[in-house]
Amino acid sequence: MTDLMQRFSSDAQPGHPNVTPKDASTLILLDRSGPSPKVLMGKRHQRHAFLPGSFVFPGGGVDAADRLMPVGAALDPRAEAKLMLHMRRPSAAKARGLALAAIRETFEETGLLLGSKLESAPAAPPGPWTAFAEANIHPDLSTVHFIARAVTPPRRKRRYDTRFFTADVSAIAHKIEGKVGPDAELIELAWLPLDGIKEKIELLAITEIVLNDLHKQIAAGFSHDLPVPFYRVLHGKRVRELL
Repeated sequence: MTDLMQRFSSDAQPGHPNVTPKDASTLILLDRSGPSPKVLMGKRHQRHAFLPGSFVFPGGGVDAADRLMPVGAALDPRAEAKLMLHMRRPSAAKARGLALAAIRETFEETGLLLGSKLESAPAAPPGPWTAFAEANIHPDLSTVHFIARAVTPPRRKRRYDTRFFTADVSAIAHKIEGKVGPDAELIELAWLPLDGIKEKIELLAITEIVLNDLHKQIAAGFSHDLPVPFYRVLHGKRVRELL
């Protein structure tokens, strides 16, 4: 873990302004139907300025509309409480918006809609959420686990305060084709075994750290009662705090 934390906090850019991290969310889809758990990852296009060619989890910044999307079931209160720790002006609406952002970003990058099928369309704010209404899908936050949080170290061109969520593959209610391909943000998707994943692809330091945490949480029963690790750099020191 020490070597991974060193990689996570290295490569600061001297002289670069210390920008405020933006709220972001990531979703790790988990398939535990076989003998070894698998996670869904996507390969980013080489043309992207941020992490070109890297294998990543679907995710991105939080939109204002994310708080406005109705849900079929609420977040587990234990996850909600942990999300509100170390949050400026904490609220349940902000916590819900973080989880919804992970679901929306997963749809935008993979075409997968997570939630429950309804007989009638739910209300939806303008933008990507309208695809859920058109497919009669209501996001279900009760299926989402909050498993980690990480803030990009200082002196980077882009900084994010990222919350990592997981959901089981059974939460996928619908798929829209055409979201992945040679001209898309993700050029391919792959279900990769959690055991030995770093032997198959090159992982970013924080990705490997979070996958290690996920492996331990699954082994410990994958309960909302488990502590959530929070990674950041404070006063030049690497910090791993438990929420």
